[in-house]
Amino acid sequence: MTIRHQQMQSLADASVSKFEVRMTEHLERCFPVQCKASDEMRIHSTIRYGIQRAASYGITLERDVCKYIDLMFVFGRDYDRDPGLPWVSAILQDKTLDNATLKTERLFAAAKRHVPPETRSPLL
Repeated sequence: MTIRHQQMQSLADASVSKFEVRMTEHLERCFPVQCKASDEMRIHSTIRYGIQRAASYGITLERDVCKYIDLMFVFGRDYDRDPGLPWVSAILQDKTLDNATLKTERLFAAAKRHVPPETRSPLL
């Protein structure tokens, strides 16, 4: 049996859609205030944007992408480009971190150090 490109794309789209649903549920649990201030279409758009931004840094595993998107909800949609958060780009651009999971773990650990305890989400 041969799977054509169009069929592969359909499978990939279905996988992304399922991830969006799971990610939306996760975000609604962990960031209820931000999610209530937004509608579902905007949340899904943010998730898709987060998937693309994470992939641009080689972050593609679902768990790592989830953490990347979590940080979007903590620091802002374009936190990876925020000049006020130079530690973020330093980690994401670090060529010595060729393992995406390690890069994500370092990013998350650094985020914990930069978020005041009184403003932390349950994840940080």
